Amino acid sequence: MTTMRRWLGMLLILLCIGATATAQPSPTVTATQQLAQAESDLNSVDGALDDKIDRDTRSRLRDQALSAQGDAKAAADQLRAQLALVDAQIAGLGPPVAGVVEAPDIRAERRDLATARSTLDSKVKRGQLIVVEAGQLIAEIDRIQAAEISQRISVRAASPLSPRFWNAVLVAFPRDMRRVTTLMSRESIQINRGLLSGFPSGALFGGVLALALLFPVRQMLRRAGQRYLITDAPGHRVRRSANALWRVFVGTAMPTAAAFLFVQGLRWSALLAPTWEPLAGALILAAGFAGFTVAVGGAFLMANQPSWRIAPLTDDSATALRPVSWALAFVAFAVILIDAFNATVGASAAAQLALEAAEVVVQLGLICGTLLIVGRLRSRAAQTDTSESGAATSAGVGAVTLALWLVAAGSALALLIGYIGLAITVVQFVLWATLLAVCTYLLMVVIDDVATSLFQRDSRIGLTLRHGMGIGGSAVDQFGVLLSALLRLVVIVIALGLLLYPFGAGFGSFLDRVGALARGVQVGGVAISPGTILQFVAVLALGLFLVRQFTGWLDTRYLPSTDLDAGVRNSVRMVARYLAIALAVVWALASLGIGMERIALLLSALSVGIGFGLQAITSNFVSGLILLAERPIKIGDLIRVGTDEGDVKRISVRSTEIELGDHSTLIVPNSELITKSVLNKTLAGPLGRIQVQFSVPIATDADRVRAIVLETFTAEPAVLDAPAPSAMVDQIADGRIHFNCFAHVASPRGTGDARSNVLLTLLRRMREEGIELGTVPQQMQLIGPAPSSSDLPPTS
Repeated sequence: MTTMRRWLGMLLILLCIGATATAQPSPTVTATQQLAQAESDLNSVDGALDDKIDRDTRSRLRDQALSAQGDAKAAADQLRAQLALVDAQIAGLGPPVAGVVEAPDIRAERRDLATARSTLDSKVKRGQLIVVEAGQLIAEIDRIQAAEISQRISVRAASPLSPRFWNAVLVAFPRDMRRVTTLMSRESIQINRGLLSGFPSGALFGGVLALALLFPVRQMLRRAGQRYLITDAPGHRVRRSANALWRVFVGTAMPTAAAFLFVQGLRWSALLAPTWEPLAGALILAAGFAGFTVAVGGAFLMANQPSWRIAPLTDDSATALRPVSWALAFVAFAVILIDAFNATVGASAAAQLALEAAEVVVQLGLICGTLLIVGRLRSRAAQTDTSESGAATSAGVGAVTLALWLVAAGSALALLIGYIGLAITVVQFVLWATLLAVCTYLLMVVIDDVATSLFQRDSRIGLTLRHGMGIGGSAVDQFGVLLSALLRLVVIVIALGLLLYPFGAGFGSFLDRVGALARGVQVGGVAISPGTILQFVAVLALGLFLVRQFTGWLDTRYLPSTDLDAGVRNSVRMVARYLAIALAVVWALASLGIGMERIALLLSALSVGIGFGLQAITSNFVSGLILLAERPIKIGDLIRVGTDEGDVKRISVRSTEIELGDHSTLIVPNSELITKSVLNKTLAGPLGRIQVQFSVPIATDADRVRAIVLETFTAEPAVLDAPAPSAMVDQIADGRIHFNCFAHVASPRGTGDARSNVLLTLLRRMREEGIELGTVPQQMQLIGPAPSSSDLPPTS
């Protein structure tokens, strides 16, 4: 019974799985539905653009159009893949043969495939058209946004110094006050209702939690993070970078969470009117942004903890600039709340213009105050630091300071003549760019510290890579540096995109261009993108790793189990290594979609360049293959090339390394070893031969001399018994007997020592026997001029 239940349960599970699999739609149906949804979304975006919309709505419509464009492109790619499958089926059927009647099922299948291909092709074209239309809508939204910003900064109002400006404010003041009073009365009514319903415990609880997060919890988390980093973080650079990130995170999260709990407490106690919800959201945003500003400034300056400071600043500079971050945070907090209050109240244009003028004045004061502080710090630094690097840094800071003074003066002038929109845009851009630059600098330093500290040869990861995967220490260090450069480049690109984000222009189109670059470009039918490049690098790295493991297995396991000598093993290892590398490269190219036909086409295109520009390299490569295949020279041979003699230590496909007698290395191109004469002393056999030539006077007993020579050869341990030593009379000339003697040793490398020992022994024995050794004595006679007749003696 139990077995029956078990089988029934398994049957039900299989039926459910089958029903689920059957219910799944086909890829074509899914892609078609995705195209229809994308087209519907684009139609709604197009219809919404016919009306006047605000900035937030435009941003939402742009995101909707961008999402529809991505969906349409993905659906078109999926349909294109299905079209390729149908084309493959049609190619498998082949073209109809004239005069041959096909079977009915073949004709029906051919018709169905043609219909399916026509349908898929039309859907692919429809998807491409939707992608183009989405791009046009996105470009239109960007043009509308740019036109709005251009209009804002180009509109001129009355000067704040003129009576007309303030008359407009006074005229609109009563209505603005009535709107403010209405908003405040609604909140007052809501508070009264909430208090009547009971004690506001939720608001009290939220306020207490907010205060706790802002002060004791924030300080406690910062100290706990530092203690953890001091005890557990690897290296000073990683500790200080992690501390900076932790300070920014805590400094941003705590004020944001505190503002959220405060607002949520008001909601729990029903003390927040619905009309005040936008203000509540703005309060959370303002608290988070202000906390972020203060935290970034604190992490950058570290005025109270200079040992944790990332930036190369003096203590005086950090202390003097610390109030600037607080002032910037306060200004940002107030501006966000004021803008939200104006939007909630529906303030008049005159009131908004007056508040914007006030914002410009406050922000200009902040910029000018900061520039004055920087100027005083520069003057102090110029008096104490007289080095060239200090002068160059001071000159760069001076140039930036001068540019900012000019920008501030231009903004003040624009404010005075009535271009308030231009002035507020410029000063807000300066403050935002400064904050963004500090954030970018912090992130770049943190990335460099972490990447170069984790990926270095002596770190834990470096030791694991070196010992576990056999990667060299230099390769680990280089990977850390390259990873740091790549990540910092990504940070710079993101920072450039965020530069105009608060002003609603440029960021979307900038990210679109970056996204298009990420999607890649088509080069010869091959998609090249950062993703495919990373895939190529990953596949190539995996292939080279497998090559390394394969060659290591050959060296340590397979080749030692054979009876091959060292030279044959080297040839097998080198040929196998280069073949494996070639296969790894082909595999990596295949991951890019480059098939063997394209590789063959590329090689044929490069053949002309190889024939002319790379002739010598090609010759050495082919010569190296010949050396490895025919093995006229192998590792361990003693060879002579020209006047140089030494042992062959390494044979590669380009050159051969020969270790000379003085332990220097001679690198010879392989073509030299193939095309020129080379003396290989160990090719036919490993024996070395000693030759000794001398002469004795003709009166010497030749048999005794021969016996002494053979006894000397026999007494030398390095001389072999077979082949047997020999001592022959070579010739008799000029009153001397010339001997030519031979002996053999185990290796040509031992001939020098053995010959020296034999000669020393012969000299001693001949001296003991009283036999003179040497060559034919030479006699020199000076012949002067013939004597004259007057010099001859007289005859008797």
